[in-house]
Amino acid sequence: MAIDPTLLSILACPQDKGPLLLIGDELLYNPRLRRAYPIDAGIPVLLVDEARDVDAAEHDQLLARADAPPSADS
Repeated sequence: MAIDPTLLSILACPQDKGPLLLIGDELLYNPRLRRAYPIDAGIPVLLVDEARDVDAAEHDQLLARADAPPSADS
């Protein structure tokens, strides 16, 4: 289930209040803090305690996926 673009435009990181990148349908990513927030059954879980830290290698992968055009599966 995709997140509505209007909803995505108003969602913000609960920690630094900045914008988030949508990565597939599975997570929202804050590249400034390198924190990933899960999406559970189409609902973003924007709780600081539920976020996970992202290492440098995964950070690069997530940024590449965020910039990539949607696949035919999306």
